[in-house]
Amino acid sequence: MQWLAGYRHPRHLVEPVVAGLVEVFMEPVPLMKGAETVGDPIAVLPTLFHLPWSRRLDVDLAVRLDSSSIVRAAW
Repeated sequence: MQWLAGYRHPRHLVEPVVAGLVEVFMEPVPLMKGAETVGDPIAVLPTLFHLPWSRRLDVDLAVRLDSSSIVRAAW
């Protein structure tokens, strides 16, 4: 959780990427598969990691976050 908190800063919120991620995760999808669908994971993952903080994506943080973690749109 502490590591993920580093992505709370608004600089990680890239709106074109947000739109793609929310669309991809309308259905539950593994984290890395969804990120790769939107674009280069190096560019997409910081925004993806920001979105649970802004409550746009849901992921079960009671378990370790990894590439196979299931992510879904929160709205």
